[in-house]
Amino acid sequence: MAGIGNSNYWEDLRKQARQLENELDLKLVSFSKLCTSYNTSRDGRRGDTSDTTPLLNNSTQDRMFDTMSVEIEQLLDKLTSVNDKMAEYTNSPGTTSLNAALMHTLQRHRDILQDYTHEFHKTKGNFLAIREREDLLGSVRKDIEMYKSGSGVNNRRTELFLKEHEHLRNIAMATKENMTSQRGMLKSIQSRVNTLANRFPAINSLIQRINLRKRRDSLILGTVIGICTVLLLLYAFH
Repeated sequence: MAGIGNSNYWEDLRKQARQLENELDLKLVSFSKLCTSYNTSRDGRRGDTSDTTPLLNNSTQDRMFDTMSVEIEQLLDKLTSVNDKMAEYTNSPGTTSLNAALMHTLQRHRDILQDYTHEFHKTKGNFLAIREREDLLGSVRKDIEMYKSGSGVNNRRTELFLKEHEHLRNIAMATKENMTSQRGMLKSIQSRVNTLANRFPAINSLIQRINLRKRRDSLILGTVIGICTVLLLLYAFH
């Protein structure tokens, strides 16, 4: 490369690097302020139901974010290119005696580039996370407002339906618990009756009649429960 062995070439590269670093520093400060103001403005407007002003402000901030992101990425690319040229210069003939000092300077510029790159991606990530969260919250608030703006009749019908549904659910749970309790009692009684039947064969005929009646009652109870279930389903989907 022409001029690569000239000390002025190294100084020109350092000058370019410092200039790009200063521009990046200013851009990153402005970029951070933009992200902070975006979050603050959204927090301040959460109680505002107006749609016009927030949309305009958010749209402007989003455009600024995109523009500044591109500008910062371009500056980072330029600074990376300058650092690569500086690294190439340190390996050129005639710089051996100065290599330690040159490498130290190069490493310092590389560290600055790394710090700026990390800061940019961190700020950009935070901004995107805030925007995604606010968009989600905005959608939820919109759904809530739409629900609140519904007619009073529809809201009342929904409330009554929910209460009735809860009432039927409580009845079903109570019935289930009662049947479970009765089933346990019947098992205990059956066990005792079987013990007595084994001791007194004369009461076998009585036990058989009781079992027949119990099966009949179970069929009747199952039929009643089935009818009630069908009626509840018809009411729920009416």
